[in-house]
Order: sequence, then structure tokens, then C-alpha cells
Amino acid sequence: MNDPLSCAKRTARLIVESHYPDCDAALLAGSFVRGQATATSDLDLILFRESIKASYRESFTFDDYPVEAFIHSSTTIRTFFRQDRERGRPSMQRMVAEGLVLRDHDLLKPLKEQAESELLTGPPVLSLTEMNRTRYFLTDLLDDFIGVSDRTDGLGIATRLLEQATDFRLRASGHWTGQGKWLIRSLAIVDPVEAKRLADAFNLYFRSDQKQAVIDLVEQWLDSHGGRYFDGFSIGK
Repeated sequence: MNDPLSCAKRTARLIVESHYPDCDAALLAGSFVRGQATATSDLDLILFRESIKASYRESFTFDDYPVEAFIHSSTTIRTFFRQDRERGRPSMQRMVAEGLVLRDHDLLKPLKEQAESELLTGPPVLSLTEMNRTRYFLTDLLDDFIGVSDRTDGLGIATRLLEQATDFRLRASGHWTGQGKWLIRSLAIVDPVEAKRLADAFNLYFRSDQKQAVIDLVEQWLDSHGGRYFDGFSIGK
């Protein structure tokens, strides 16, 4: 019986031949390549057409696989590289760096080298203004979490706090961040002990309404980068 990756590669090649026969190059990326595919995972394809002026993406089902296709030229994908680097979430760099070649072309080698280099270099360092802004909003959200007594309100605040605190921990220390499943994955790459502590703390709150482990962790992360920030903050002045 074929393994999931072999099946995914075979299907991906059929998709390229049937849906994108005139593409210059093609990559298979995502969870199948990383060995993390689930029963609902889609096939992530990057297709290169040097003739296009603007990138686009499309979704469809092929042979029972959900497919996400990202269509780029070597110029448009570099625009995405820049945007992803600026926001600190290297989604496209990861896809290109990890992508398995389905159709080769000379354009792939420099793009893969650029993606790998940017992943190693990391995101831009936060400016003092950006750091203070991030500290302020995290302080404000943490105070909301400490003070909330309504369980329903608390769930909403805790969800935002999980995302905002993890993003702060990563960006403040000069590391890539992520969103969705890549948020805690990104922390685990940097510090698996802290990632487990984060997951354990929020699990404790979501399951039994115990806040202290979350509060202690977020306070520690703030203290590592200047501490809480409220007095004296202004925006748009």
C-alpha cells in the first residue's frame, strides 16, 4: 500500500497535467510533505507561470483531495516573500523551501535559495515604537483576562490572549511567528519547553477556569522585554 506522500505526489502530478499543463514549474508543499497530513488535509500546490501579471489562488476537489493552488510568477512570489517577511509570518517562504518539485524549471533554484535564506535570517527586528505598542496592547488584554469573571467573556479574551501573547513572545525575541496551527508550532521550533508550558497553561484555563498559570507566563514574557506598559502610552498623537 502506498504511503500518504506517494499518493499525494502522484495525485499532484495528475493535477498539474490536467489543470495546469502550460505551467513553467510546480511544487507540492504543506502537511503531506512535512508528514503531518490528517484525514482532512488538502494538497498545497504552487504553480509558476512567468507570463502572468498578478498572482491568484483557487480551490477545488480532485480525486477526493481538497486542493489549494497558488499561481505565481517568480516576480509575484517575491512580493509575497516581502509581505510575509514584514508581518513576521513566512507562509510562502516555508512552502517554497519545503516544496517537492513536480515540474522543474531554472526559476526554482534561486527562489528556493531565497526562501531558505530568509527563513534562516528571521523577520525584521521590531522597532522601539512597535515594541511599545505591542507591550501596551498585551498589557491591556492581560488586565482584561485577570479581571474577567464571566466565563463566556473569559473564553473570548483567553483566545485573543493566547494568540497575542505567543506572537509577542516570538516577535519580541526576533523569531518568526505564525497563525492558526502554525502559532504554537512556531514557538515549539524556538523553545519546545515554553510551547508546552503555554499549551498546559491555557488548557488548564479552558478546562477548569484556572487563570494563574496563564497570568504568570504572560507576565514573565512581558518582563523579559521591558515589562507591562500602560502609563505614558499614546497612539496617533
